[in-house]
Amino acid sequence: MALVYQPVMQLSGILFSLLGWVLSCLTTYLPQWKNLNLELNELEIWTMGLWQACVVQEEGGMQCKDFDSFLALPPELRISRILMFFSNGSGLLGLLLSGFGLDCLKIGERQQEQKKRLLLFGGMLIWISGITAIVPVSWVAHSTVQEFWDENIPDIVPRWDFGEALFVGWLAGFCLILGGSLLNCTICSTEVHPSSVHYTVAEQQDRCQRLETETRP
Repeated sequence: MALVYQPVMQLSGILFSLLGWVLSCLTTYLPQWKNLNLELNELEIWTMGLWQACVVQEEGGMQCKDFDSFLALPPELRISRILMFFSNGSGLLGLLLSGFGLDCLKIGERQQEQKKRLLLFGGMLIWISGITAIVPVSWVAHSTVQEFWDENIPDIVPRWDFGEALFVGWLAGFCLILGGSLLNCTICSTEVHPSSVHYTVAEQQDRCQRLETETRP
């Protein structure tokens, strides 16, 4: 059963990791980390991301402007840029290492220990990538909640709300953590390779033949 389920778990882990990595890259560049709906002008919706701020108009479409300075950004956006870059980089590296460690890959069939190490290290990198994707998204969400319920801000002042990118980022982190966990679980399970089974059966047959020849009168 281990021979049947292990490749399936590895393939599922790679697919979940790939989906999470794509969503993580998408989250990094989406401008909808925060949304602001002006009650005085309901035809305009302001959005803010890690790189730019945009205004969505009902008739004029979307217009965006890049941030002029990195140091002028709020702390959560500055740290989020760094963490999302680290998440995308570690996720890509983890996918490459895990791909070379898959059992279905014919390259390096005789070096099973090295393939297991690649799969384990790749799974750990993917798992770390998921954590570093969830942290900035949750941090921005936490600061948005604090500002939204801040009693010192007058009620007439518009307040930022959750953007679609936050939900995409949470989904990305969950997929990366699940994919990395599945890849690491395949290392813990014991696997018996067909080649080793073939050699074991051949050795047992040779021993039986030797015993038969020795016991003959």
